[in-house]
Amino acid sequence: MSSDQFSAVQRILIRAANWVGDAIMTTPALRAVRHHFPAAEITLLAKPWVIPVFENSPDIDRIMVYDANGRHSGPTGLWRLAQDTRGGQFDLAILLQNAFEAALLAFLARIPRRMGFTTDARTLLLTDRIRSWRPLKRGHLIDYYLGLMAGAGIASRGRDLTLVLSDSEREEARCFLSRHGIHGQDLIIGLNPGAAFGTAKRWLPERYAELGRRLMAQHAARLLIFGSSSEAELGRQMAAEIGNDCLSLSGQTSLRQAMALIGECDLFITNDSGLMHVAAALDVPQVAIIGPTDPTATGPVNAQSLLVHRPEACYLSPCLKPHCPIIDHRCMTAISVDMVMDAAVSLLNRSKATE
Repeated sequence: MSSDQFSAVQRILIRAANWVGDAIMTTPALRAVRHHFPAAEITLLAKPWVIPVFENSPDIDRIMVYDANGRHSGPTGLWRLAQDTRGGQFDLAILLQNAFEAALLAFLARIPRRMGFTTDARTLLLTDRIRSWRPLKRGHLIDYYLGLMAGAGIASRGRDLTLVLSDSEREEARCFLSRHGIHGQDLIIGLNPGAAFGTAKRWLPERYAELGRRLMAQHAARLLIFGSSSEAELGRQMAAEIGNDCLSLSGQTSLRQAMALIGECDLFITNDSGLMHVAAALDVPQVAIIGPTDPTATGPVNAQSLLVHRPEACYLSPCLKPHCPIIDHRCMTAISVDMVMDAAVSLLNRSKATE
């Protein structure tokens, strides 16, 4: 963008990504926008379930709710959202979400500059058209979003993820743990056995349970099981299988509370999920168990992460399917408890060495 365009932009609408992990991976791009437009008011349009990612963000001034299941549902809902958005009198829309709908909304809201990748047949709806070249598509999603910024002349301010917990949230998490007999001197390990959008990304629950028992027996660890409300039964069953000193939080916390509790963990062991990226943003040491997805594109980026991944186990890898297309789930069954345990012990030893 030219200097004249820079000075003219006073109000920016950014269309957020729709899923927690993707939303966290957009935070370097948001930081780039903030630094490029330091005097502009930046509003984020987001669906309710990703809004917690952006609370306390230094790069956002205001959050606008896309109520996809209520006021803004269906074709008439999109029109209502356009009318709501038009009231913000935005000068520029930055579309981090690639869908046609995102560009149509910005067009219907009469935002004069509409910036996004020329994907999903939406080129004519954009004014600032950024091509998504092949190497960008093959890289990490963080760099994909930063590539959109670079295409518009907005310089990167680094790839570090941003997730800001308040002092009160951290203190609330410590008090919660204390009420359950878990204190700062304990070795706290989080397990995240679930994953959204199907079963393919889930390591076997019985192996998580065996891993948990080993961690308690060999390292006197206190275990926290994380998960959504839809995974509450999985969490209860796993806690029962592991036994004492294991607390299931599945379905018992808000996303912000889960974030704060992950921040208290000494180690986090997880499937490929939104909470994996929470741990990465908080720089919590973690073992990420990767099956059908591509860690090159969406793997955790913090230095304290170890991947356990066996792509050679399946000729379809990465298939990116929600459920195993060849039934036997070999990308996950090829990952043994010993493999994950070795990675966990390596990170625990590394943490001890830096104390």
